[in-house]
Amino acid sequence: FMAPTVVKAPQPIDVHLQHERPRLFLAGSIEMGRAELWQPKVAEGLADLDLVIFDPRRDNWDPSWRQSIDEPRFREQVEWELTALEASTLIAMSFEPSTRAPITLLELGLFARSGRLLVCCPEGYWRRGNVEVVCARYGVSLMSSFDELMAELRERLLG
Repeated sequence: FMAPTVVKAPQPIDVHLQHERPRLFLAGSIEMGRAELWQPKVAEGLADLDLVIFDPRRDNWDPSWRQSIDEPRFREQVEWELTALEASTLIAMSFEPSTRAPITLLELGLFARSGRLLVCCPEGYWRRGNVEVVCARYGVSLMSSFDELMAELRERLLG
């Protein structure tokens, strides 16, 4: 038995694609200082499962990096996230009401048709209506609490 392997940005991804373990990407609110640290809770809640968890929350993130393709560290982060999203067998997405999470909305649009998304969007999120309509249209599981998300994740990963 192996516990989850957590791969944080910008650690290399390739090595984790060479075997059949499920790969879970944690998409969602990261806004430093605003968003709850929910990613470690997912890893704790799935500690008994053999999988790879891609966590985009970068320990050495610097908000002063220019949001530009010409900024190497910024580009490395975005490329890492896109590669990990594409490589994942499941994507857990969490919208927190205290955040805006514009990149998560972008990722919802990119992966709504993938069949790999599980979305948690509680009451109070500023664009919950949009999230509800997109999830309904494309058959994406939508939960309104973190506990529901964790239960659904376990079911999918064990299924």
